[in-house]
Amino acid sequence: MGYVLWMDDERAWAQGTYEYRAQGTAVIAARDLFRLRDFTRSRRPPSPRDPRLAERQGELLPAPYFHVVFTLPGAAAEIAFQNKATVYAILFKAAAETLSTIAADRRHLGAEIGFVAVLHTWGQNLQHHPHVHCLVPGGGLAADGTRWVFCRPGFFLSVRVLSRLFRRLFLEKLREAFAAGKLAFFGAVARLADAGVFTRCLTELRRVEWVVYAKRPFAGPAAVLAYLGRYTHRVAIANSRLVALAGGRVSFRWRDYRHQNESKVMTLAADEFIRRFLLHALPDGFHRIRHYGFLSNRWRAEKLVLCRTLLAVADVDAPLGDTRERRPLADHPFDSCPCCGGRMEPIGSLPRSRPARTSTWHDSS
Repeated sequence: MGYVLWMDDERAWAQGTYEYRAQGTAVIAARDLFRLRDFTRSRRPPSPRDPRLAERQGELLPAPYFHVVFTLPGAAAEIAFQNKATVYAILFKAAAETLSTIAADRRHLGAEIGFVAVLHTWGQNLQHHPHVHCLVPGGGLAADGTRWVFCRPGFFLSVRVLSRLFRRLFLEKLREAFAAGKLAFFGAVARLADAGVFTRCLTELRRVEWVVYAKRPFAGPAAVLAYLGRYTHRVAIANSRLVALAGGRVSFRWRDYRHQNESKVMTLAADEFIRRFLLHALPDGFHRIRHYGFLSNRWRAEKLVLCRTLLAVADVDAPLGDTRERRPLADHPFDSCPCCGGRMEPIGSLPRSRPARTSTWHDSS
């Protein structure tokens, strides 16, 4: 059948196979048919009544949420592109194990955490850029399951520590996959099929810095739900970024993070635009949204009940992330010092604080 692209009444259509033909170079399964949406039609985000969001809403906790992103460097991304199912699974496992291990360490948090991980394989320019977004409550269950452990205000885990462990775990699992014959190499990276060359590639990857980015906390559970609604069920680009389709060329907005996050318009030939879009087709049956820790499917229901119970016992009105033990106010008069027990004198009143602004960031997708 080959790869075919044609224009019909201001719409772009494509279908193809793994074969390369003169019409283009997109690679998709033979049974896959792809129709690019009408560029002039806006696509609305999921409604709050969407069953998918309603299910996610039931999993949110009354705690601050953090956004941690694990990104593969260029050389590892090249291997991932030709071995999507294997390497994307390794990316998920390495990121999940990294977060769970560091969080369980008493030097950092000392708790069992739960989180949602979402795979994105694209950057703003639609090129291949695999990374995992993790949405994590700011705390977790103590080892004995009797209390909720809060993280420090505005700080979850050290990204430097996360980066080092993530790099080691990913490369270990990648080496194991190579030894088991689970990786294949073609074209520009065919040389990596040689064991010596592959080992040298791993050595070079150990020397570079791996990016783990912890974004500012979400403004609250509602903001987490809004994020999930925008990004979890979208591939590569939102219709709102599409500017025009004219003369067989597609224009879309993108942000250039290498130049002060400048907003620009990129124009590509329609076949190149579709080729880039199809770079992000996942293998059949591959799940791009996964749950870990106390949110894993095995014990999610019972542990969420426990988390809510412990959070209700804790003073949730205290500053977010306060790790000090909460004490019953009934046993401590408001005018007595909690440290020495002496009587405190009023010296003035504090003005009412302004409502916290919703945190914003620029997402690579």
